[in-house]
Order: sequence, then C-alpha cells, then structure tokens
Amino acid sequence: MFSERPDRLNGYIGTHVGAGAITPGEKSTSVIDRDATDAIFPGHPLVRITNTTHDVLIDLIYATPDNVAGQTIYQRPICLIHRDAVACLRRAVMRATEVGCRLKIFDAFRPQEAQVILWDTAPDKAYVADPRIGSNHTRGTAVDLTLADEAGQELDMGTAFDDMTSLSHHFCDKVPPLAQANRLLLMNIMESAGFRHIPHEWWHYALPEQDAYPLIASESLGTLNPMRGL
Repeated sequence: MFSERPDRLNGYIGTHVGAGAITPGEKSTSVIDRDATDAIFPGHPLVRITNTTHDVLIDLIYATPDNVAGQTIYQRPICLIHRDAVACLRRAVMRATEVGCRLKIFDAFRPQEAQVILWDTAPDKAYVADPRIGSNHTRGTAVDLTLADEAGQELDMGTAFDDMTSLSHHFCDKVPPLAQANRLLLMNIMESAGFRHIPHEWWHYALPEQDAYPLIASESLGTLNPMRGL
C-alpha cells in the first residue's frame, strides 16, 4: 500500500514502461487482455482480469464487508491491472503452476475514493499510503495476492491479508516456518516474473519504478469502475 511520490490524478495517459511492459500507446498483443477495456475506452491503460482470461483465483476483499475497513468499499468485484503488468502476471501464473499452485488476487487497481476510505479507517496508517500522495494501486501497478493449492485452498502465510502488524513483514521469524517458506515461494514466483516486493506486506507486489506511473482517475473507467453500482 505504500507510495512515496505525490502526483495528480490523470485520465488514462501512461508515461512509463515497466518490466515485461509494452511500449506506451502500443496495443497489447493479446485480444483477451485488451477487449474488456478497449471495447469501451480505446487505449485505456487498465486491463480487466478474470478467472477465465488469466487463470487466477479472484477474491476482491474490498468488495465485501470482511476487510480491515469493516465495510463494503467496491460496489462491484471488478479486478483491473495496468496493461504493463499483464505480461508479468501471466509469467507469475505460469511459475505458480509449475510448483502446483495458483495465484489468488485480493486487490489490484484501487480507485482513489477507496484509498481515502482505507486511510480514514486504518488501525495503523503506517501500512496505508496517504491518499494525498497516492497508492501504487491507484496507478494500477500493484497487486495484493497469495498462493493457493490446486484445489483453491490458500497456503498458510502466517497472517491474514491486511494484517497491519509486524507479523505481516517479510522474513518475520515470529510466524511458523511453513508460513515463512510459503512467503518465500510467493516472493520467488512474483520477483522472477518481474514484480518487486515491499518489506512490510507479504501480499503486496508491484512493477519496478511504479511511482513513475500516473494515478488513474476512476471516472475514466465508466461502467468498469468498481466503485460504481449497477
């Protein structure tokens, strides 16, 4: 959830190429990757991720009241990620499959309005990006996730998602050895695919130099805005 650099909210003009990225302005080579947003907003940087198109499990925690804010934040469970991160995500899916696992996504693109709610309700603001600065999730370059086995059962990571304590830190020796090993497995999968971790959240991965990307205004998503009801 951390972010370091202030930026203004933009529409959908990207300026940066990350690991495994396509050139800004270039269409994704995958029709599946581009249809969901390009059919409505040609050239939009966000791509919709689904169980069927990207072979992942999706459980958007903020689309339910069972989250750290204690309330439903997203009106619809729409999972989006920056198109520059899609190639990395697909590589991570393949690497997870090679070790008999699947990726389970808890959050990806997060509208600015949602970041404000998380900031206002956070039990420890050290674990939440100040919305005045902006979250990497609002740039579409970050994803929160875990590993599941082939049956869809989550691997033990030692804490729940969004556990805002030192137990959620990478390499914390206070969690069981199996959880430490599972965290390391997730890190190896994600970093070998082109993502980078942050020290304080075992579930959070993002593109390198992610803060070079502009924040994306949810208004540019129209009907694909997760904050917007039917």
